[in-house]
Amino acid sequence: MKDILRKAKLGLTEAAFAAGAALTRKNEVNPMQADKTKGRVYEFEMNTIDGKPAKLSKYKGHPLLIVNTASLCGFTPQYTDLEALYKKYKDKGLRIAAFPANEFGAQEPGTDADIKSFCMTKFALSFDLYSKISVKGPSIHPLYKYLTTESGFNGDIPWNFSKFLVDKDGTVVARFGPDANPVGKEIASKIEALLA
Repeated sequence: MKDILRKAKLGLTEAAFAAGAALTRKNEVNPMQADKTKGRVYEFEMNTIDGKPAKLSKYKGHPLLIVNTASLCGFTPQYTDLEALYKKYKDKGLRIAAFPANEFGAQEPGTDADIKSFCMTKFALSFDLYSKISVKGPSIHPLYKYLTTESGFNGDIPWNFSKFLVDKDGTVVARFGPDANPVGKEIASKIEALLA
């Protein structure tokens, strides 16, 4: 009963929640796929939340956690955990890139300026925040098309706060569902392994 209430509070459909849970478990990289995808994340150029172009190649040599976010979601408090994760590991090299998206329950309706103001005022984020993009559907951004169809961790984004972990060489090495705790053991252990 608690699980049903939690899903309802978060605004998740049963199918989306199940897909997210399945993806949380799918977090091992296929070595053959890794060779094909090495460095591919670095091919993309995105716009920062301030509208300035930024090449993802700036993350070369750093583990990177990519997250699609939203301001009005039941998972929005994960911003606090993402910031804590970043502060804990940034001096060792971890980087986080957040991509606001409005595909799920219209939970990110604002402009980039609105999103930035919300994130800085409510959460004082210090990791990288990018311009709002589409992470699913016909207008999906090329980065997310790659992540969901060619990275080896394929499958539609089920909801806000889905996570991809990229190693220092630009290979996606793990994928976690929306309900995966950013400061939980599962994510932290994989980050620590990449930082070792």
